[in-house]
Amino acid sequence: MARKHQHPGRQQVRGPGARRKGGADNAPSPWLFGIHAVLAALGNPARVCDRILVGDDEVTNLAMKVAARMGRVQLIERMGRDDIAHMLPVGAVHQNIAMLAEPLEQPSLGEALDRAGEQECVLVLDQVTDPQNVGAIIRSAAAFGVRSIIMQDRNAPRLSGALAKAASGGLEHVAVIYETNLARTLDLLKQESFWCVGLAGEGEQTLVDACTNGRLAIVLGAEGSGLRRLVRESCDALARIPQTGAVESLNVSNAAAVALYEFARAAENRLPVVMHPRDRRAQELNTLV
Repeated sequence: MARKHQHPGRQQVRGPGARRKGGADNAPSPWLFGIHAVLAALGNPARVCDRILVGDDEVTNLAMKVAARMGRVQLIERMGRDDIAHMLPVGAVHQNIAMLAEPLEQPSLGEALDRAGEQECVLVLDQVTDPQNVGAIIRSAAAFGVRSIIMQDRNAPRLSGALAKAASGGLEHVAVIYETNLARTLDLLKQESFWCVGLAGEGEQTLVDACTNGRLAIVLGAEGSGLRRLVRESCDALARIPQTGAVESLNVSNAAAVALYEFARAAENRLPVVMHPRDRRAQELNTLV
């Protein structure tokens, strides 16, 4: 059974990691919240959990099923909805469930590349700063089998509870790697036979035409400003998503979902890994010498 929480004597006392002012998206917190984010973390053996707070019978039953499977029933505490809210950052929409947890250990770029397969896809986000957008991108990445997302270590959100909620459990399946210099990172990806395609409205090719069916890095920029110059120049190709023009552009998380669908469709069709475009170009140049 879930342990009953003793009502705090002072209503304004907040738990570890909570903030007294500001929105829920501004800073990392040791608390995860929201049904999908917490249940996914609860079912992840790599996630270290300290407390699980539940606020009604329905959520308690869902959490107990996962916790029983993972041997974590003793961590569940029953608590009132408002009491849960007092433990969390201001503005957190917790859906009657929250978890105090340690951050996941993330791989280095080298470790992620070491485990990459012949038809691996990674996402590279160039100064995409909104946690809701990044969370939605992580959710899509998990849905389409992408295992790694690379972001700049500055001008990128931390892995907060709000971001994890937007990712809807995807954060337990997708590694998030922070790198200092994305242009240099793209050069490293090229050395590992990744074809680097930047999404840009002015791209001469469509996304389908620019993509290879081998290793692929899809590079997305911030809404409005798009890809920065050095990042753009470091891409092998720029591609656009065909649109009718009824709206100016897609939200970056929607653009990522469309791009990942194209990658997943090619993989599902089991296309053989052909000569990499960069290698094919080098072979053509050699024949002219």
